[in-house]
Amino acid sequence: MTATSSQPQGEVPGPANQSLSQRLVELRAHLSTRAGLDYTMLRFCVVALVSIGILMAFSSSMATSLAESGTVWSEAMRQMLLVALGLVAFWVGLRIPPDSLRKVVPLALVVAVLLLIAVLIPGIGTGRESVGSQSWIVLGPLTLQPSEFARVVVGLFGASALADKVWNGWKLSNPFLVYAVIAGFMLILIMAQGDIGMAMSFALVVIFTLAFAGVNWRVFIPIAGLGILGAVLLFFSGGFRSHRFHTYFDALRGNIEDTQGAGFQAYQGFLSLADGGFWGVGLGQSRAKWFYLPEAKNDFVYAVIGEELGLWGGALVILLFATLGYVGIRTARRARNQYQALLAATLTVGVVSQAFYNIGYVIGLLPVTGIQLPMISAGGTAAIITIGSMGILCNVARHEPMQVSAMQNFGRPIFDRVLGIPEPRTAPEVIVRGNGRRSRPAASVPNGSSRTASQPRPRGSAAHEEGERRRRYGRPVTERGQGRSSYRESTSRRESRGAEAPRVRRDPRIRHRSRGE
Repeated sequence: MTATSSQPQGEVPGPANQSLSQRLVELRAHLSTRAGLDYTMLRFCVVALVSIGILMAFSSSMATSLAESGTVWSEAMRQMLLVALGLVAFWVGLRIPPDSLRKVVPLALVVAVLLLIAVLIPGIGTGRESVGSQSWIVLGPLTLQPSEFARVVVGLFGASALADKVWNGWKLSNPFLVYAVIAGFMLILIMAQGDIGMAMSFALVVIFTLAFAGVNWRVFIPIAGLGILGAVLLFFSGGFRSHRFHTYFDALRGNIEDTQGAGFQAYQGFLSLADGGFWGVGLGQSRAKWFYLPEAKNDFVYAVIGEELGLWGGALVILLFATLGYVGIRTARRARNQYQALLAATLTVGVVSQAFYNIGYVIGLLPVTGIQLPMISAGGTAAIITIGSMGILCNVARHEPMQVSAMQNFGRPIFDRVLGIPEPRTAPEVIVRGNGRRSRPAASVPNGSSRTASQPRPRGSAAHEEGERRRRYGRPVTERGQGRSSYRESTSRRESRGAEAPRVRRDPRIRHRSRGE
């Protein structure tokens, strides 16, 4: 008697016999059909990052709060107030429909340009004496950073101006060139403030907006040349930014020479990460924040995270930002139209690129610049603007076709019902064809894409069969169990009886009354 195989030949292997790659492919296919997954994941990432930011604000600001106000909680309470205002902005961003937001983009652009000009006026702008860049406007207990507002607005303007546009050459009427000129003027204003880090973050948003909108790749050649030229000029300028470049190259070699001068901040950041190790020294137990590490609550808050929470805490922050970036781009790919796709992509790139640049220079992979870690660093109105922009991103995820269909069939999520957020608007859009004629409104289909009403339904689908029934019989034929038999069942009954009564063709000139009228 020979032993037989436990699995018959030709049988499809079960889950236990599948490889890891096959399981990941099935998991990805399953998740791609889940309505509302992007909306849920974005909210989770934002809430998690904001929570970590509040926690680190209490820990990293103890020393400065004690020195300035005599209590260790003053900076933390101020940050909580800013985060509360940011959550209000997040709620407003969820309530405003993306199409309504598009109408106020020109006004927001004008305000952003005026603020960038106002911050350069002596007596209005401040910060050059303390941190070397005149980038803030003091508004009582709050400080406004116009470049943060401009970075969000230029993404909104790019999404509004470049949606459904095609590159038509180097013409003055080309919307891509108009956008590039306006964004370049705003970039010059930001560089005039002396904030090179924010200028780099702003430039990345503009570049990615042009790339996502489908600009000709040759446009990036002069942009890359200007970027390289600017880096070379900064390296040989001889100022403190030149010293930061020298410190960066020293750190890559593993030997920072001027540890008490230009390389002091970077060196102290490395020591903080080294002291943390894998498990960290414990929450609130950082030693670097007691005036060893400059800007421990702002630019170098990631070093404090690595010291107190260790490698796992730093990896958690990176994982949250990476998830935010992946889900944000996924939202852009599944968006209802190109405007919302560009809106989601630019907002995602603006936050994630700034986060990874901050983490990059803290761990020594990039030159040090004064740029904050979004939603975690303690700051002024930057927290309000950043959290509010994430509300707009989540709003785009709410307007995905699958999510809209799920809300219409099963109701709003508990999160939306508790906060009083209404259902997304499903007003159809008018698509302008190449011949200048307007097609009928777009209709949603189950796979999350869209089609115009003039396009035929795919053959074999439920909508196609329903249309065929209406065309043949003048009314939909219901399925079995609803009081009438279906077309297939009635046909099979006639065939089983053998003889079929002759079908009488209706005269189109005579109006017949259907059953039930």
